[in-house]
Amino acid sequence: MKFAIIAAGEGSRLAQEGITTPKPLIEIQGVPMIERLVKIFAQNGADSICIIINSQQPETHKFLLWLQKDYPIEIVLKDTPSSMHSLHMLSPYLKGEKFCLTTVDTLFRENEFKEYIRQFNNCEESGLMAVTDYIDDEKPLYVECDERLRITAFRDAPGSDVKYISGGIYGLPPQALDILEKCIEEGQQRMRNFQRRLVAEGVVLNACPFGKIIDIDHAEDIAKAEIFLSE
Repeated sequence: MKFAIIAAGEGSRLAQEGITTPKPLIEIQGVPMIERLVKIFAQNGADSICIIINSQQPETHKFLLWLQKDYPIEIVLKDTPSSMHSLHMLSPYLKGEKFCLTTVDTLFRENEFKEYIRQFNNCEESGLMAVTDYIDDEKPLYVECDERLRITAFRDAPGSDVKYISGGIYGLPPQALDILEKCIEEGQQRMRNFQRRLVAEGVVLNACPFGKIIDIDHAEDIAKAEIFLSE
C-alpha cells in the first residue's frame, strides 16, 4: 500500500509560542514525529511513503534524506497554501491504487492504527476515515454517520446526533484523486471541502473510531502527547 504524509505547514503557532524546532522534528517520547509515522507505516506494509515538506525546512529535508537509507521515502519539496493543495502535489505518486494519508502532527495509538489498516485493506472501492469522539481541536470537522458507520456528511458545527470528529487519517480509493483534481480546478481551498466533495460525488467513506487522536498545534499539546502515548 502507498502511504503519504503532509508536512508542508509552517508551524507558525508553535513558533509564536517559542518552539524553534520544525514541527516534523518535534520529539514525542524521544522520537521525531515524522520518524514515528514513517516507522509505523513501514510496520504496516508500506510499499512507498511520499512526504511533502515546504522549502523553509532544510533541517527536515536533511533528516528525511537520512531516513531514506532505510525506508522507501519519496520527498516532495513544495510550498502550498493548504493541506488539500499538498495532497494534490502528492497525487502523481499515489495514483493507481488505494492509499493512506496523514498530517505529520497526527498522534494515535499504534494498535488502533494497525486495526485501522487491517480494515482498510478489506475495503474494496470504499474509503476509511479515522474518527474520534475525543474533541480537543480549535476547529474540529464533525463527521455525521449512519448506523453502519458510513459517513453521510462533514460539518463545521456539531449537531445533536453527531458523535465524532475527523481524526486526520485518510484511507482513500484511487478515484478520490480525480475528485481532488476537480476541487483544485474549481479553486477550492480547504481539505474539508474536498472531503465533502467525496461524499457528494458518491464515494463510499466508512468511519473507523479511534479512542483518541491528538494534533500538535500548540506547545502545550506536546506534553499532552507525551502523556497520551505513555498511558
